[in-house]
Amino acid sequence: AHQALRDRWKNTDETMCRHSMSFHLHHTLRSEFFASYLYLVEKIPLKLFPVTCEYIKGEKQFYYRAQKFYEDVPASEEGMMGDFVEISNVDLEGSRQFLKRFVQGPGKAGTHCALDCGCGIGRVSKGVLLPVFEKMEMADMMEHFLLHAHEEYLGDDADRIQTYYCYNLQDFTPPKNKYDVIWMQWVAHLTDKDLTNFLFRCQKSLRPNGVIIMKDNMARQGCKLDSIDSSISRHLDIMKVIIAKAGLEILAIEMQEGLPEVIMPVWMI
Repeated sequence: AHQALRDRWKNTDETMCRHSMSFHLHHTLRSEFFASYLYLVEKIPLKLFPVTCEYIKGEKQFYYRAQKFYEDVPASEEGMMGDFVEISNVDLEGSRQFLKRFVQGPGKAGTHCALDCGCGIGRVSKGVLLPVFEKMEMADMMEHFLLHAHEEYLGDDADRIQTYYCYNLQDFTPPKNKYDVIWMQWVAHLTDKDLTNFLFRCQKSLRPNGVIIMKDNMARQGCKLDSIDSSISRHLDIMKVIIAKAGLEILAIEMQEGLPEVIMPVWMI
């Protein structure tokens, strides 16, 4: 919306009253308008993000494209990491260190049960969560990922997975008061409304001192929509607003180090 208004004003600069006295009035109005506009945007921050509003060229089509994309993704680490499988170990080590800050200690989360949302074949479950938690549950929208996790990828650790949920996150309601940690990595690709509501439902699923850990690509500016896999990357400040709208408190934020500069920054919240 902001860019559209800027473009409209720029057009009037080029086509209206360039050589007349009214140009000065036009310029003043434009400056005052944007000062007022930006002030209001700061007061109502969600107005910044219409690109991720309830309907993105049709909400159902948006989610359908994502589902169709992952139907063709192989159930393997290469499939989970795309062109960046070489960063998997760096990613997992960063996640392990971040998780340590919130579990096992006075006032911290317990280690009884965790939920891996958008788990894929269980790369994070295997490398980060299962070494810490007694039991786990996993949720993903693709059945062939969950089957591969259970039958092959997790090996003997599959016996500690209590439940596999085959759901889209926008339709998934986790059981209440069950999890010490809910892990969400590279899956915060819902519309603003659906992501807010999902985080709100997750909050009700936490045990005392439980935490939600979100790890995702964050756009360097605004929001970036990938039309191929229907994923959304938001600026960190935008994500903070959504988290606050869900009634959650941010305990810590940390950037994942050691990743190539060609990819978006990855933040852990």
